[in-house]
Amino acid sequence: MQEVNPSARRVIGAKIREEVLGASHTRAGGDTPHLFETVFLEFTEDFCWGNVWNRPGLTREVRSMLNLAMLASMGRWNEFEVHTRGAINNGVTEEQISEVLLQAGVYAGIPVAAEGLRRAKSVVSALNAKHGKEASAG
Repeated sequence: MQEVNPSARRVIGAKIREEVLGASHTRAGGDTPHLFETVFLEFTEDFCWGNVWNRPGLTREVRSMLNLAMLASMGRWNEFEVHTRGAINNGVTEEQISEVLLQAGVYAGIPVAAEGLRRAKSVVSALNAKHGKEASAG
C-alpha cells in the first residue's frame, strides 16, 4: 500500500465514509459543525476511513460484519445502528447480519445477540419503509 499524506487520506476517507454510511448520514452535521465535531471528523476520515477502511486486505462487506460484531459486543448501540445501515449499503444481507449477531451472542452473551437483533430489525424496517420494500419473512 502506497503511503498517503494525511490531507489526501482525509479526502479518500470522506469518500469511503459517504459510500458506506450514505450521504444523508455524512452530511447531517450541518454547515457549521462545532469544533468537537470537526476534530473528530478529521481524525476518523484520516485514520479510520482513509487508512484502515482503505486497506486492500478485507472487503467492505467483511469490515462491516466485523464492525457489527464488535460494536454489539461492546454495547455501542448508536454506532451499531449506523453501521447496520452501512453494512446494508455494502451488500451485507439480513441473513448475514443475523449470523454475525448469533456469533457475537455465543462469545459476548445472549443479551448482546438479542439487543443486536432488535436494533438491526429496527434499522432494516426503517430502510425498507423508506424504500417502499416489505420486511423479510422470518
